[in-house]
Amino acid sequence: VNELYVDDPDKDSGGKIEGGGNISLPNLHCELVGLDIQDEMGRHEVGHIDNSMKIPLNNGDGCRFEGHFSINKVPGNFHVSTHSATAQPQNPDMTHVIHKLSFGDKLQVHNVHGAFNALEGADKLSSNPLASHDYILKIVPTVYEDMSGKQRYSYQYTVANKEYVAYSHTGRIIPAIWFRYDLSPITVKYTERRQPLYRFITSICAIIGGTFTVAGILDSCIFTASEAWKKIQLGKMQ
Repeated sequence: VNELYVDDPDKDSGGKIEGGGNISLPNLHCELVGLDIQDEMGRHEVGHIDNSMKIPLNNGDGCRFEGHFSINKVPGNFHVSTHSATAQPQNPDMTHVIHKLSFGDKLQVHNVHGAFNALEGADKLSSNPLASHDYILKIVPTVYEDMSGKQRYSYQYTVANKEYVAYSHTGRIIPAIWFRYDLSPITVKYTERRQPLYRFITSICAIIGGTFTVAGILDSCIFTASEAWKKIQLGKMQ
């Protein structure tokens, strides 16, 4: 059973959302790659390194960045860039593939289909290497309550994106991969419930009744056809 309501479901989270990402940049060295986090509460963290790792790709020419981080429940952004590098490269190549971007608890429930990892498989390898990428996320709080009453808090999200080469009065702006997010006030709740016994009995009765009805119709048709055939045969004999 699912329902919608306006609320912050996970009030014990301290006003934070846990997130995790996995992104490959096949043409950018790992020493240049970093994660920066900003929001409207004044947070501005350049080069987030907690719970993250960088794995070299293509003989060291590329990098896969994997990380876990928390964001405040206010509009903001996090972005993969070269901003934290000691020396800025001349022409950083921001072509990439996103393997995973998700928030909150992982839900492995077969009967719940949603956009929990909407950016999985996003492939920008054929894009302009000097382009910035903007992913605009609308994050939707999602609660799953199983039959024991245990609740898990996850987040779905919708996404729109654009890519562009940015310039200012001083020249071309260093490209980055931006994830700009805002939270929806609407919460989606899925509640797991067992079907009541009376519904099972009703379904069985309907199946049995339908079977007898169909069998009766077939029997009537066969009997009618048989009688008609007998009359035809008697007519021929006379």
